[in-house]
Amino acid sequence: MIILENVSKSYSAGAPAVNNVSIHIKKGEFVFIVGDSGAGKSTLMKLMLKELEPTSGKIYINGKYLNLMKHRKIPMLRRDIGMVFQNFRLLNDRNVYDNVAFAQRVVEAPTKVIRRKVPAMLSMVGLAEKYKSYPRELSGGEQQRVALARALINNPPILLADEPTGNLDPKNSWEIMNLLDEINKRGTTVVVVTHNREIVDAMQKRVIAIQKGMVVSDERKGGYL
Repeated sequence: MIILENVSKSYSAGAPAVNNVSIHIKKGEFVFIVGDSGAGKSTLMKLMLKELEPTSGKIYINGKYLNLMKHRKIPMLRRDIGMVFQNFRLLNDRNVYDNVAFAQRVVEAPTKVIRRKVPAMLSMVGLAEKYKSYPRELSGGEQQRVALARALINNPPILLADEPTGNLDPKNSWEIMNLLDEINKRGTTVVVVTHNREIVDAMQKRVIAIQKGMVVSDERKGGYL
């Protein structure tokens, strides 16, 4: 599903941001990637999305070899990947319904499909009654739920979440993590970058720890180092 083989990424003459990393994530896994700021976690995410090219090594996502992928095929790759960010990245001039529907319109889904799928997805994340609200009218937890709905509306086999609870209070953080756990149980492969030690320790999922661009531990049911 997600394979990195001896992957390195250097930005300059200094130490590489990612240094000879090999990670294999199977279909249906739930994986935390943890480490201090500057450890290389966000660089790993960008490599998986093909926002960056590796300096060396090989990357495969959902059976596709990224190194030789032509630029015109990148949008098709990203249809297989839902992405959730710390700062939500919602469209402030559109309501909840249209924020989620936007992802469907990008892939040219028929209007009748959008009208069926968007309410169903909003219901799944507990926002069915908020479909007319705008981002500024929502709490941080509600905005992150919209972002999750948008990331999942096209049924991607992979969901990447970069600090999805970073701007949330503990209650909302747990609600989002429980949603991610439920999404994983439905078959989606989930990879979460986080600094939240309490959540990582409590959930007992696979934990990959990164330090100075290198994998220093990979525990099948671990906690935060």
